[in-house]
Order: sequence, then structure tokens, then C-alpha cells
Amino acid sequence: MPSAAPLPTLASATRPRVWQGIGYRPLPDPSQARILFDFAALPWPPSADLAFGWGAFAPADDGERLLGALVAERHGAAALLHGPVVIAEREPLEVASQLVAAALDHATAAGAVTLFARPQGLDRVWVRFGFIPVPEVALPGGLAGRGGAGLYAWRGGSALWSLREAAAAPGS
Repeated sequence: MPSAAPLPTLASATRPRVWQGIGYRPLPDPSQARILFDFAALPWPPSADLAFGWGAFAPADDGERLLGALVAERHGAAALLHGPVVIAEREPLEVASQLVAAALDHATAAGAVTLFARPQGLDRVWVRFGFIPVPEVALPGGLAGRGGAGLYAWRGGSALWSLREAAAAPGS
């Protein structure tokens, strides 16, 4: 069962953050992340209406440079995370983790109950946040049919839930 702790407000969950000199903030237009997905040869989500995106920005001579991003699609109480894509040379797994943490806060504050993600070789990151492997049939109809191998799901940061519970939850 998910924690009974109060959810953060959307305003507090989407506040910009800084870690090790890298700034993390919501992308005003999630399509800003597409350049990183194209660079990494990752498929861009098919939905024209993405729920949100987060970017990791490093200082650069001409201002700042986008070096990591994650975007999300939403269907009812479920969201499908795409990414993170990180092109940082220094601590890329930690940059990815910071993006996932921000996305978890944002999605739960916006009312998402179950989050899904593709492994992309980031198993250590997903497990760190309480994602568990689930079968493809766990994706709700509105998020099904996306390319990728393998699937992880998160529900309140605990592995102590079942697909039966997720199926019983309306809109998940």
C-alpha cells in the first residue's frame, strides 16, 4: 500500500533544483528534449500531448547547455516516463537519478499513482527508486503499444504492491 504521507503540491514539486552545479527544472515545452532523444537514437514518444518534461542544465560559455532530459505521457492515474537521456560526461547515472527523482515528485503531485518506465540499461536507477519489473500487459491501454523491451513500474516507491491492486485502481 502506498505511503500515507501527504503529497507535495504541484508548485513545490516543480521548483527548480540544483545538484553539484547542475540545474534541474521543468521544461516549458517538453519537445525541447527531442534533440537529446535524437542524439541518443531513442524513440520519441508518439503522443503529441506530453504531460511534462524535466531538463538538466549545465553552465556554458553562452549561458547553459541541456545535458539531460526526461519526458512523460499520462493516461488517467498512470504515467509512462521516457528517458532519462543524459549526455553528461561527469556522473551520468547521478544526473539520470536526479531527473527521475524530479519526475517522481512532479507526477505524484499531479495525481499519478503508477509510473512506468523502460529499463534502457538503467536498472540501478529504477531499482534505487522502488521500480519493479512488470509484464507489458500492465500498461494501461492509452500507454500500450510503445516500442521498447522490458518494463518497470513504480507505485509509491514500494515493491509491496501487486498488479492485481493496480488493475483494481480506477484509471491506472
